[in-house]
Amino acid sequence: MDKVFIEALEIECLIGIYDWERRIRQPIVLDIEMAFDNRVPAASDDIRDTLDYKAVSKRLMQFVGESSFGLVETLAERCAAIILDEFKVSHVRLKLSKPGAVRGARAVGVLIERSRTDAAA
Repeated sequence: MDKVFIEALEIECLIGIYDWERRIRQPIVLDIEMAFDNRVPAASDDIRDTLDYKAVSKRLMQFVGESSFGLVETLAERCAAIILDEFKVSHVRLKLSKPGAVRGARAVGVLIERSRTDAAA
């Protein structure tokens, strides 16, 4: 299956469980791979046949920017669900990184993979 990807989408949000984290906006970074059959848009050369990565990015920027979760796990699940439900992809691989959360590490976070069948279960 072909993949459409969005790499290093940085969004400011409220995320974390500590009191100080609840008072400041912090960056999270999303790397996303979405399963999509690119043969149709390749044949038609029509934007309407594609998976619009700009629309996906804007939707996630809006959602994440307005969110206020304690756990990166929760935020990652919600983002994956939006992609599966609203953009009709069959499978998504999503890496959510929280830069600077642990001293000595560039970033920490989660990497999840979800399929449309997972969402229905």
